[in-house]
Amino acid sequence: MPYQPRVAILVPAPDYPENWRPAFARKAAALNGAGLAVDEHVWTAPGDLAGFDLVLPLFAWGYQRDVARWYELLGDFEASARHVINPVALLRWNSDKAYLRDLEAKGVAIVPTVEVAALDDAALDAARVVLGGEEVVIKPAISGGADGTHRLGPGTPIPVDATGQRRLVQPMMRGVLDSGEFSLFYFGGRFSHAVVKRPATGDFRVQEQFGGRETAWEASAEAHALADAALAVAPVAPVYARVDMVADGAGRLHIMELELIEPSLFLHHAPDKGAAFARAIYAAL
Repeated sequence: MPYQPRVAILVPAPDYPENWRPAFARKAAALNGAGLAVDEHVWTAPGDLAGFDLVLPLFAWGYQRDVARWYELLGDFEASARHVINPVALLRWNSDKAYLRDLEAKGVAIVPTVEVAALDDAALDAARVVLGGEEVVIKPAISGGADGTHRLGPGTPIPVDATGQRRLVQPMMRGVLDSGEFSLFYFGGRFSHAVVKRPATGDFRVQEQFGGRETAWEASAEAHALADAALAVAPVAPVYARVDMVADGAGRLHIMELELIEPSLFLHHAPDKGAAFARAIYAAL
C-alpha cells in the first residue's frame, strides 16, 4: 500500500460556540479523497505533532481570543521547523490587519481604514473626519468571526469592550447592505469559485452565526483583478486563500480582508466540491 501522508488539522477548543463540524467534514472529505489521512488537534493544546507530514490551521477558530497563545504556537512551529500550510510567515503577517497598510502602499484599493491606538471619543471623532462620514465600523486589528465588531452611528457611544483599546475604524460600506460582501477563493494560486454573503435584515455582519447567508457568485473581471493584486502583496504565495471585498457607493470594489489562516472556504459551492483545494494541499507536501 502506498504511503498515506498524515495531516493534522487544528480545530477549536471544545467550548468554542460556533458549529465548525459541517465545514470540517467537507474539507476532510476532500483531503481524504486526495489520499491524505486527516486527524484533528485542538489548536490551544495540539500535543505532539512530530509524526505528521503537514499541519493545517484551517479551523484554528478563536485565535483572536487568545492572541498570546496563538503567537506562541506560531513560534513553536518555527522553532521545530514544522511543515505548516499556509506557511508560518504568512500566518503571522495575516494575523494582524495592519497588513492592510501593505496592500494600500502597493496601490491596492482597500476599505479606508484609520488605526487608533486607544479608542476614545476624541480619536473616534478624528477618524470620522479623515473618513468623511459619521457612520463607521470599529473592529479589533486581530479579529475573526466579527468578534468585537460594532457599527456606530452619530451619537452612538463607544462599546465598553472597545474603549481605550486598539481599534481599526472604517466607514460603514453601504455595499454590504445593498449587494453583500464578495469572496473569491484560490487554491495553489488558481481561482476556484466565488460567493456573495449577505447579512440578515437589520444587521451588517455577514457571518452565519449572525444570520448571514451565502450564494454562489459569478466573479467580475474587476473582482478578479483586485483579488490578484491583493494576493501579489502577500510575503509568501498562499496555498489557499479567500479574498473578501465590498463595493462602495459608486460600485467600486475594495478589499475588506485577506483570509489566509482559517477561512470558511464554502467548498459546497466549488464546482469540484474541493478537489482543487485538496490537490493544492497535497502538492504543498
